[in-house]
Amino acid sequence: MCFKKTGLLWLFALGLLTLGIGGCAETDAPPQESGAPELNLARISAADAEPGNWFTTGRTFGETHYSPLFQINKDTVSSLGFAWDYATGTTRGLESTPIVVDGKMYTSGTWGRVYALDAKTGEELWYFEPPLDGQVAGDACCDIVNRGVALYGDLVYVAALDGQLHALEKATGKIVWSQDTIVDHERLYTSTGAPRIAGNVVIIGNGGAEFDARGYVSAYDLKTGEFKWRFYIVPGDPKNPPEHPEMAEALKTWDPNSRWDVGGGGTAWDSMVYDPDLNLIYVGTGNAAPYPAEVRSPAGGDNLYLSSILAINPDTGRLKWHYQTTPADSWDFTATQNMILNDLEIEGRVRKVLMQAPKNGFFYVIDRETGELLSAKNYVPVTWATHVDMNTGRPAVTQVSKYFSEPKVQAPTDVGGHNWKPMAYNRDTGLVYIPVTELEWLRVNAYPDGYKYEKGMINMGSWNFPTDDATIEAYASFTPYEADYLKEIVRKASPAPDRELLRAWDPVKGETVWEVVNDSQNAWDGGGILTSGGLVFQGNSQGYLRVFEASTGELLKTINVGTSIMAAPMTYTVGGEQYIALMAGYGGSGAWSFPESSAAYTRGNDGRIVVFKLGGGEVPLPSLLEIELFPEPPEQDASLDQIQRGGLKFASRCAFCHANSARNLVPDLRRLTPEKHELFEEIVLEGLLKQNGMPGFAELFSKEDVADMYAFIISISREAYEAN
Repeated sequence: MCFKKTGLLWLFALGLLTLGIGGCAETDAPPQESGAPELNLARISAADAEPGNWFTTGRTFGETHYSPLFQINKDTVSSLGFAWDYATGTTRGLESTPIVVDGKMYTSGTWGRVYALDAKTGEELWYFEPPLDGQVAGDACCDIVNRGVALYGDLVYVAALDGQLHALEKATGKIVWSQDTIVDHERLYTSTGAPRIAGNVVIIGNGGAEFDARGYVSAYDLKTGEFKWRFYIVPGDPKNPPEHPEMAEALKTWDPNSRWDVGGGGTAWDSMVYDPDLNLIYVGTGNAAPYPAEVRSPAGGDNLYLSSILAINPDTGRLKWHYQTTPADSWDFTATQNMILNDLEIEGRVRKVLMQAPKNGFFYVIDRETGELLSAKNYVPVTWATHVDMNTGRPAVTQVSKYFSEPKVQAPTDVGGHNWKPMAYNRDTGLVYIPVTELEWLRVNAYPDGYKYEKGMINMGSWNFPTDDATIEAYASFTPYEADYLKEIVRKASPAPDRELLRAWDPVKGETVWEVVNDSQNAWDGGGILTSGGLVFQGNSQGYLRVFEASTGELLKTINVGTSIMAAPMTYTVGGEQYIALMAGYGGSGAWSFPESSAAYTRGNDGRIVVFKLGGGEVPLPSLLEIELFPEPPEQDASLDQIQRGGLKFASRCAFCHANSARNLVPDLRRLTPEKHELFEEIVLEGLLKQNGMPGFAELFSKEDVADMYAFIISISREAYEAN
């Protein structure tokens, strides 16, 4: 079988790339799997008739993350235990929710790998490694993650990190067709989201707004991969004709002299959801590039279609309606968080609704037929706006939001009140369960003396960071402001403590019903959730799967998995027996460094798929790691100016991956070996470790830049060594 693992492929556990694996020749249409009904629109639409299957990343087209299975329930969950696990051979973030159809499990991992397993035993059926270049790893702002696959007919669809959309034989994993979805490889696009099936096409977006991407979604024929249409989310340079009518309308909301060179952002890097009855695909769009509206579009304007929900006809690629959650977004308030479709009774009338809790802190209920706003209540503390005007649909922006001329303490942060981790809707309780973060951080304009676009670099234009003294002192050197000045702003604002919670939200009343605080030491975990049998399941970074009573939030069961969990669990049946499954592995935006409370810190970050059943046993735990002291770095005579220059360069391109922690997702540069000290310039400029996912940056950095960054690294290495 073309993609079975070999001993060589297990090198991936060390983070190495084996290029060329997965390069099977294209084939004709795949053979039909015998004994199983065709997986088509009608079958997925009737998902409740087959509750033992989990057809999409959210189970149904509406993606409620809800299952009607009830074998595992409040009375039986006490006996829930280990059934089987599978080692993914990775050490990076795992964010996918598995799909199970007809007793087989399909899920994705880092880079866009795909695993096909027997859902009863965990036996590997096939494994797909996308044939991609390690250079692309340096183009991902938020880890080399992937959020899932899509299934239709006899194909499995996955978008690899380099933007290649692959259609694989469901039976064998062989490539049937591949399409390059990236329109401009000079810009730093990546793909990390799950493709979505909509009518006769498969749709995928992309990421990269933090660099210089211009967002869009693309549609391809399900069977042949033929390109069908592309919907751009923000306009291109008005000197060029608009690609489609919606871009001509969007241009009216931008300054003609906008920073078109920076791309504009708006990338659709995560959630899309399809309504087969209305034949509409709903696309959540991303943040601006650069962040500050004053830089991006100096004359003002709402800047469509940033941070918006788009309702698009998948047959034509034309827009039916849109709703912009955050006009003139300056805060990284993406609307890419998962959307849920359901029917709700509102003021005595049953409405077909779309629900979303995007980063900006407001929970939206929207009529999905017309785009009419039905409700918008804040589900976390919000200081950047007082409310959403129900007549205009616009947020009432406060002075606290205006950080361009003066740093401000704001809530939510660019982490968002809710990020990528899926929320779930329970039709039995009528509640939505949201993994939320309550954060109030400093927002600082990074270029008060004039914005500078640097091709190939992080080009956000602002910084957002925690308000404790140690963090302020660490970030101050990367900002135009003195640490004492920033501390005084924080003192006057008196921000609330950071909190992370699982919040049960009534979408009709717009209020919290119950909440559970996660006691971890960071605000990046929380995992995903689902409901079934009156239960809510949630994983966390400490490596525990917790089970709550869906109506009250009572904690009913805790299972130590031993591996940090971020992805959403799911449930299915095989042979009449119900299972709970999840992917475990830490990483992604905000999770480059392992907090000391996490299982990744104490037991390592070897990725796993872990499955549970009633009457199961104890979960096998990875061994505890020993704490390593920092090695003594070489002596240096670099000047303070050189170290500060290096720190700024490091922050703009390197810090997203090589954050400072006692244990990291990728190498902590304070722990360089003597050999890597000697080869530092070759590694950074020439890509000596490209096979490890560390590309070369000769087009971005000069030898002088590298010398400055090395001086900075030696400086922080010396501090760590002396603090051993």
